Amino acid sequence: MSNISNAGTHLLGEKSVARIGYGAMQLAGRGAFGPPKDREAALTVLREAEAAGVNHIDTADFYGPHITNQLIREALHPYPDELVLVTKVGAFRGTDGSWLPAQAPTDLVRGVHDNLRNLGVDALDVVNLRIIEGNGMAPAEGSIEERFTALAELQRQGLIRHLGLSNATANQVEEAQRIAPVVCVQNHYNLVHRADDALIDKLAEQGIAYVPFFPLGGFNQLQSETLSVEARQHGVSPMKLALAWLLARSPNILLIPGTSSTAHLRENLAAALLGLPQDMMSRIGEAIQQEAS
Repeated sequence: MSNISNAGTHLLGEKSVARIGYGAMQLAGRGAFGPPKDREAALTVLREAEAAGVNHIDTADFYGPHITNQLIREALHPYPDELVLVTKVGAFRGTDGSWLPAQAPTDLVRGVHDNLRNLGVDALDVVNLRIIEGNGMAPAEGSIEERFTALAELQRQGLIRHLGLSNATANQVEEAQRIAPVVCVQNHYNLVHRADDALIDKLAEQGIAYVPFFPLGGFNQLQSETLSVEARQHGVSPMKLALAWLLARSPNILLIPGTSSTAHLRENLAAALLGLPQDMMSRIGEAIQQEAS
């Protein structure tokens, strides 16, 4: 199994975590809705990730809903002291699998308690507010004071240890920081989708983790001729090279690639071993930006 410590560590809350973690979204059924096709395989992936040194797992109680958290609890509870479970609130699922906003303070409180119950813990390590503004798909401006204050109150009550944001603008990060400390920001970012370059650098200066979701393109895998050519030249898969590029991009980036396959898990974790030169990574990033423009 790959030694993920080769990629280094970064602080997430009060704990130092390996920079390659695991995203649990794909453990549920298609579209993160319903039960997994193979429950035992899902449990095996979680246990293998933990055995490989993964100590940062990203989840949400609206994956399933409830199912992903219940799988994590069944596979890993009682949790190792070094494991950081990061969840998010701000949405719920319709009976047809649709994604619906749950942004009212009462919704957020309910979401926190759902996570506590299904993960089987007395306090959540990190809770991200999943911000939904505009069409909900991309960050959009809008005050989050009421929403983030509701979570900060739960933090004061001892139900949440640390707070973060998901799908946030730079202005929303600053607004949240005036209410309570922010330990991570989780936004859409990868080799092709680079809108958060300035935000990543600003967070790095503050020692705050940046966690890209869809690091490999999400439901539609990254497509880049440049990436494919470079990967062939170095004898690795394009997806492994894309993860290695993110690790080289900034030391505050924490990866949470998701999979329901142990084979894909091993390949994702092996990105820590590439160790390709920084100048080469910079060149790849510039070439892919030009390709996409």
